[in-house]
Amino acid sequence: MKKELRDIVRIDEELCDGCGVCVPSCAEGAIEIQAGKAILVAEKFCDGLGACLGQCPKDAITIIKREADAFDEEAVEERLEELQAGEQAEGTSSTKPLPNLGCGCPGSAMATFAPAKPGAMPHAGTQSEAVETPGESALSHWPIQIRLIPPQAPFLKGANLLVAADCAPAAYPALHQELLPGKVIMLGCPKFDDFQAYVQRFVDIFNVAGINSVTVLSMEVPCCAGLAEIVRQAMLVSGKRIPFQEIRISRQGQILPENASGMRPL
Repeated sequence: MKKELRDIVRIDEELCDGCGVCVPSCAEGAIEIQAGKAILVAEKFCDGLGACLGQCPKDAITIIKREADAFDEEAVEERLEELQAGEQAEGTSSTKPLPNLGCGCPGSAMATFAPAKPGAMPHAGTQSEAVETPGESALSHWPIQIRLIPPQAPFLKGANLLVAADCAPAAYPALHQELLPGKVIMLGCPKFDDFQAYVQRFVDIFNVAGINSVTVLSMEVPCCAGLAEIVRQAMLVSGKRIPFQEIRISRQGQILPENASGMRPL
């Protein structure tokens, strides 16, 4: 393969602790965890842009300029198809793994699922009825935390986003039945997480993913209002006009009527 002088990822094996946080940040699937360390699978998979840099808690990843195999987009597409294929039993909702974390941190590995059929979860009824009729998950992907989802994640392409405050799923019991089907959920806390980092994350997502719509699910508490503001600022900075809806939930798990309006472009 032709070599050229270009930017490419360098991983310091001594600093790397194999946490795997870098893996889902690489949209090309160029990084894997092997023998407890992150490795560059092949030079041709690395575009040298460094999306993985800011995710490493040990600063083990840097970008250097050296002779390396040329970046190969076709090879990347083939690799991603292989990673996404997974082993599926016919007629079951098995997981499709994206970049593999091997023996690293499995909690950050990207994956897509075949979600359960909408409507399986009961919306109302007594506690005993809910126990006797277990609900089905409408979750279609992993991870779900805003800071762990890279803008290039395949499940973001053309998605209807449900950007939810961390507390909202606990407060609203019918989330999987009424709000999540057909949407990609992203969870975060506008009070404790980095506001500007979230704005930039959504700017990047809006610029590359072709998002179809955004629903913000927030709590009635004042600090939660920042979640919708994050999305608004990101749309402003990115210059994207995306259909937008904010739904606010009371602490007793009810949708507040003043926020039950339909989608509108910002």
